[in-house]
Amino acid sequence: MEFPKELKYTKDHEWIRVDGEVGVVGITDYAQGELGDVVFVELPAVGTKLEQGKQFGTIEAVKTVSDLYAPVSGEIIELNDKLKDSPEVVNKDPYSGGWMVKVRISNNAELESLLNAAKYQEMVGQH
Repeated sequence: MEFPKELKYTKDHEWIRVDGEVGVVGITDYAQGELGDVVFVELPAVGTKLEQGKQFGTIEAVKTVSDLYAPVSGEIIELNDKLKDSPEVVNKDPYSGGWMVKVRISNNAELESLLNAAKYQEMVGQH
């Protein structure tokens, strides 16, 4: 199981990779493993405003449907269109090909409230 150190994590199992004012968001390797085979990802439209900690979409697996929560506030500037036809990419490659949205971050200070890789690993009991 992977916990890339350059990412920030939420207690709800999302990750964010920050590049300047843009954050790339997805779910963690741990989360996709717990969900099982992902069959559908529902995401809002480009231009949607996100609020940190609020639901922004859902991910459906064979076993369950789970909400997706915004790690930071901002505006969605891009969706991963690959997930429409190939949602299983989330299982195979959660940190690269399986990203979900790109967000223009509106408040960088919110990043301070997220977990680093070591704290997230500790939280999920994988240390």
